[in-house]
Amino acid sequence: MKRFGWRTKATALLGSLCLALGLAACGGGNDSQPHSSNSPKQASGPISVVASINQWGSLAREIGGSDVKVTSIVNTVSVDAHDFEPQTTDMAKLQGAEIVVVNGAGYDNWASKSVAKGTTSVSAATAVGASTGDNPHLWFSKDARTAMATELEDAFAKARPAKAKRFQARLKTWKAGETKLEGTMKAFSQKHKDATYGATEPVAYYLMDDLGFTDKTPKGYTQAVGSEGEPAPSDLQKFQHLISGRDVNLLINNTQEASNTTNLLTGTAGRTEVPVVDVSEQMPENQTTLTGWTTALTKNIDKAMTDFKDSEAGHEKVGTGDEGDGGGTQQPSQPAESDNSANQQMPAAPGNGSVPSNEGQTDPGK
Repeated sequence: MKRFGWRTKATALLGSLCLALGLAACGGGNDSQPHSSNSPKQASGPISVVASINQWGSLAREIGGSDVKVTSIVNTVSVDAHDFEPQTTDMAKLQGAEIVVVNGAGYDNWASKSVAKGTTSVSAATAVGASTGDNPHLWFSKDARTAMATELEDAFAKARPAKAKRFQARLKTWKAGETKLEGTMKAFSQKHKDATYGATEPVAYYLMDDLGFTDKTPKGYTQAVGSEGEPAPSDLQKFQHLISGRDVNLLINNTQEASNTTNLLTGTAGRTEVPVVDVSEQMPENQTTLTGWTTALTKNIDKAMTDFKDSEAGHEKVGTGDEGDGGGTQQPSQPAESDNSANQQMPAAPGNGSVPSNEGQTDPGK
């Protein structure tokens, strides 16, 4: 795992004068060195931290506590971070921050490219060696969360050396909570062996991988939505057959990427009793910590797996038309037993941070 290198303000002008005038003429140079490392800005007051997205902003707040003042620019599930366009006030916040926290991997270029010279930048992508083209939803990765928590503690301790022990103590507390979450994930993977899923958009890819799931989403579909394109009719039909045939245990639905396509897929899942787990990209308002949110989603996914297994007995699989005709996508027919059709959408577990399924909604980010 790559470590992040810190950047500090250069003293090029002083160095140039020393070379031009000779070392003797710069005898007072040593007196000026402490000013770059012990400036009043670094010595006192809460650290001004600006995060591009609230997922990492919440983690910065956990590690920094009362010794940081955190502002998250994208802070609501009603905004599509992929298409976010910052306002002048947002850019001013980034420029005025002492530490800027970004996701990277092409997710928030507007923030990554706006860090002022000399400002410390902490990047999740840099912390784990991810780059543009990789799945950018890094906050759902246990490795990325741990790497970022460590990087934030290091950055805060360098900014306020006198408070280093406080940051270390908070990091230790955070790691205890994360270790408990990892234990829950391990228990899940042992309980649900050979678990499979499909996804309307790969928002929870890292979370599902950490839980031991196999992604059965058609590759053509995933590649199309990953490049913000429309999936081919054949790939969409293949995905429908996968769901209607109950060849996946659940469907992950990104509620911030709603479209007619996702509505069709969630509708197919509802009619065939394949549980739908709603996952937003930004942290919902009813969640306050990244670990807590991930724990709630894990519990919701566990419930979905239980629901799927409970519906196995006596379930009649539903087709989406003749699989061998090579025709276009068809609407799936209703199952023979439709008394529970109103309850086939899996309800969110209390406090899980999910928002209602996007079936019937318009895309808020397009």
